[in-house]
Amino acid sequence: MPKSIFILKYTLKKSLGQHFLHDESMCQQIVAQVTRRPGLQLLEIGPGGGAITKYMLPWPEVHYKAVEVDREKVAFLEHTYPELKGKIMEADILQVAAPFEGHFSVVGNFPYNISSPILFRILDWEENVDEVVGMFQKEVAQRVAAGPGSKTYGILSVLMQAFFSVEYLFDVPPGCFTPPPKVMSGVLRFTNLKNPFEITDKKSFKRLVKAAFSQRRKTLRNALKGTLPPEMLAQDLMTQRAEQLSVAQFVDLFRAWKGE
Repeated sequence: MPKSIFILKYTLKKSLGQHFLHDESMCQQIVAQVTRRPGLQLLEIGPGGGAITKYMLPWPEVHYKAVEVDREKVAFLEHTYPELKGKIMEADILQVAAPFEGHFSVVGNFPYNISSPILFRILDWEENVDEVVGMFQKEVAQRVAAGPGSKTYGILSVLMQAFFSVEYLFDVPPGCFTPPPKVMSGVLRFTNLKNPFEITDKKSFKRLVKAAFSQRRKTLRNALKGTLPPEMLAQDLMTQRAEQLSVAQFVDLFRAWKGE
């Protein structure tokens, strides 16, 4: 009597914003953007069914870990790729502790519904994150990579660009996914700039930037009322809108606010 073949499957969970990448050439193109080097510590966020994971597992010089919130996907990955056992953290990326001691890089097809919070999480780990290669909804990717003067330039543009160079790499069409999303996707690369502005109080800097963009149609004088003292609100700079300020100007404003 022939032996039965056990096949472990997984299901799509819309509540987790899951769209599974199935285009193998695109998977390989994304993985090729990761800067490999001996001893690299690499975290994959949301490996799902292992679309890009399988291309990184053969890298002998890389110390790989993944974080996946969906227990069903963890079981599937460990069954399909036994070498992953002990390397997957079943956890929420927004709650998990830093996965490595020392420096590491990040890669992933980030769930659209938490892609912005994931970037804020990466900012928490900024001192240790050397590089991020991530896929986002194209609109979000363009927003993060936008420069001053653009209508899409905003909070994440300033915060990420204060610490990382941001490069828009390429589009990923809806047909590359199952199910196909209703929007185009885009892949970004973030390269750590080693805190070029020497910002030591990231929480206060984030607070200032968020306040500045809280009423983006209004001038900084109105948006930052209640945040900055009256003498700063009287400056000529305050007649501009947040989207008009460069990252360097935001840093100068922050230093003046903090008396640095």
